[in-house]
Amino acid sequence: MKKYLAELFGTFVLVFVGCGTVIFAGATVGHLGIAFAFGLAVVAMAYTIGSISGAHVNPAVSLGVWSAGKMSFKDLLGYIIFQFAGAALAAAVLLYIAQGKISGFDVVKEGLGQNGWGEGYGMGYNMVSALLFEIIATFLFVKVILRTTASESVMAGLVIGLTLTVIHILGLQITGVSVNPARSFGPAIMLGGTALNQLWLFLLAPSVGGLLAGLSCRCCCCCGECKTKAKKAKK
Repeated sequence: MKKYLAELFGTFVLVFVGCGTVIFAGATVGHLGIAFAFGLAVVAMAYTIGSISGAHVNPAVSLGVWSAGKMSFKDLLGYIIFQFAGAALAAAVLLYIAQGKISGFDVVKEGLGQNGWGEGYGMGYNMVSALLFEIIATFLFVKVILRTTASESVMAGLVIGLTLTVIHILGLQITGVSVNPARSFGPAIMLGGTALNQLWLFLLAPSVGGLLAGLSCRCCCCCGECKTKAKKAKK
């Protein structure tokens, strides 16, 4: 239960900091600031709860770890349930805070940092562009996570966070960057409307990308895990 609660906490922090920056500071810090908010939130959680749960804070990451053969199906389900719960709780808290704005807060107009595509969102990319971006970006993100954590480097958390930052710099104008079904779920269920109607893509595409990344890491030449084990055995 401790690791499940750690995932709830970590996902809460990611959504609270990342989406909170979009809501309350996006106009001031711009896309670069938003990108760093998400990336640095992951860095913080990697070093805070990494030793407890691995700091997945993302169902796509958990799916990648599971498909790579490094996690039981029971833990996979537990992680995903608590990750979604953490994201929903963070979105609810953000909505409550935003509605305390004295001059008023129009949640439909101003949003909650939700993901999306099409006319009126970002630079207006279509569904196929959004789908391809989310699958590829999640694959790359989860691949980096699996590779850096396999080497047990103390820099893994920083590398992972910076990777997420770069992905946000690239894709904020395409989909707002999900690469995380829970991150999309929280704001969408609080906002409803178009965000909720488009949620399916941000549940599906990152999950596919994560699964593919995990399956690809079963190949020794991709992740180098067997080489690492062989070196340890020799020592």
